[in-house]
Parts: sequence; structure tokens; C-alpha cells
Amino acid sequence: MKMLINVPETVVADALRGMAVAHPELAVDVENRVVVRRDAPVPGKVALVSGGGSGHEPLHAGFVGRGMLDAACPGEVFTSPVPDQMVRAAAAVDSGRGVLFVVKNYTGDVLNFDMAAELAEDEGVQVAKVLVNDDVAVVDSLYTAGRRGTGATLFVEKIAGALAEEGAPLEAVQAVARRVNESSRSFGVALGACTTPAKGGPTFDLPPGELELGIGIHGEPGRERRPMMISGEIADFAVDAVLDDLAPDSPVIVLVNGMGATPLLELYGFAAEVQRALGARGTAVARTLVGNYVTSLDMPGASVTVCEVDEELLRLWDAPVCTPGLRRGC
Repeated sequence: MKMLINVPETVVADALRGMAVAHPELAVDVENRVVVRRDAPVPGKVALVSGGGSGHEPLHAGFVGRGMLDAACPGEVFTSPVPDQMVRAAAAVDSGRGVLFVVKNYTGDVLNFDMAAELAEDEGVQVAKVLVNDDVAVVDSLYTAGRRGTGATLFVEKIAGALAEEGAPLEAVQAVARRVNESSRSFGVALGACTTPAKGGPTFDLPPGELELGIGIHGEPGRERRPMMISGEIADFAVDAVLDDLAPDSPVIVLVNGMGATPLLELYGFAAEVQRALGARGTAVARTLVGNYVTSLDMPGASVTVCEVDEELLRLWDAPVCTPGLRRGC
């Protein structure tokens, strides 16, 4: 496989050096693998810190900035960051109001963020956590005990980040983050495998003419494989899986997320089918976001995430956000 890299061993460091060049509003510590908004710590503000394996860009480092994260800790490709990164990030952004760790439900992330929280508190930083586990496809898959954390991570970081920007206390920011996670469900579909720099080839075998329903963001197996389906059929399957679990009574925010190699031409067409499928189930859509936000390197495919919202959550979703990966009202 052809890849625009130097050597696999320096992929993450090279990307961080490039991020520093492209986004001077961020302080990028390449050696210690920490990305921080340059104005941190923001006085009087609860800080949000997240992180995970690289390969899911713009998640997480691309969501550092006003209205979302204060810092992110990128690990190696598909590998959890280490506790030292998280402790360093927490110390860099803590204004004295506390730090919220946003943790996707993958075993390595959970263990390392738990350890980092203990270490940070030993250094006088108050830490709260929220676990994102929105994927309805499978339970207890590879890398995970319980449901996987996927697209709802964006909703949690955006909505909790907006509340933190307003000066809310740590308990309130943690509570809204948990509420967003509890109100969100996701389902992903792969049309092909992704390629990691270290392997240099597909990470799993998906025969031509087939697709994987319920894929994870590291290529973990889903519910089943089927012969290739058209966009509308895939949308019906994904929406049914999500709504069978969530059953919202209020309007929803929808994320139609590309897995890394699906063009916007296809994603917009798929978004129209998702809107149709939601309408057929009687679910009102308040907002829709389409694009590559929680990716899996170069995987072709898409995921659907819905979050049931009230007026308060919708107001926070609409609040200004200024990050490399999501910008509105800057």
C-alpha cells in the first residue's frame, strides 16, 4: 500500500509537527505527545482533556480549542496514550476549577485515564471523568468491556465544552457530559478495511462485494457481513439499530460520519437517506453534521450517531466553537 509517510515509527510525531505548523493557536508538544490550546489555562474555567490512539483524526487533537477540549493526548496508531501524557495535559490546563477526562470505552484508555486521574489528584488537580459508550452494534468486542465509544465522543466534547466555556462548575460539566452520552447511540458500517502504517496492508479481510455491519473504529468485527447494499438500505439498517435502542421522544442531532475514505459526495447522499429513515420512524431532526470526524485511517464506510436533545443541549450544541476540526461562530 502506498502511504504519504516517512517511516511507520515516526508517523504520529510527524503529524504533530505538521499540526503545529498549521495551527499556531495550539501548543503542540511533539516529544511528550500533548496538544493544548495556547491560551490555557483559561481563568475560572473547567478544563476538558481527552485522548486516544491516533488514526481517528480529527478526533481528538483536532477538537482542541475554544468551545471544546482544552487538551488532547494522542497515542500511537490505535494505541492508548499513557498516563504521563494525561497528567501533563491536566496540569497544563487546570485553572483551579478542575479537569474533566472524556474517555472512550476501550480497555487501554479506561485503565490509563483511571491511573492518570489518581496521579493528577495526588498533584492537587481535581479530576472528574465521563465514559463514552454509545455504539449499539456489539457488546464486549475486541479492546472493550461493554459498548464501544465512537461518534458520541464529538457530541460530549462539544456540548460539555460549551458549558465549561460558560464558567459552569465541574459537577455540572460532568453531569451534562454524562447526559449527552446517555442520550446518544451510534452504528457504523465498513465497505472495506483500513491500513495501518505498521502493517502496510489491510487490517482485516473483507471480501469484494461484501460489507461489515456494526464495525468498530479500529476495524473490530460488527454484527454481521452481508452482500453489498445500496445507500438507502444501509441507512435503514443503521437507523433501525440506533432507534431500536434509543427510542427518542424529542428531536435529535445527527452525525453522519465518514470513516476516512468515503467522499463527501457519498456522505451527503447517505445523509439524505438517514434523514428519510429517521422520518419514517417518526424521529424529528434538529441538526445534522456531515463529514469525517471520528475516522479509522483510510477505511471506506460511515457511521450514524444520534443524540436526543432538549432546548438546553441544543443551545450548547449551537454555541461557538473554534477548533481545527470543527468551527462555528469564530
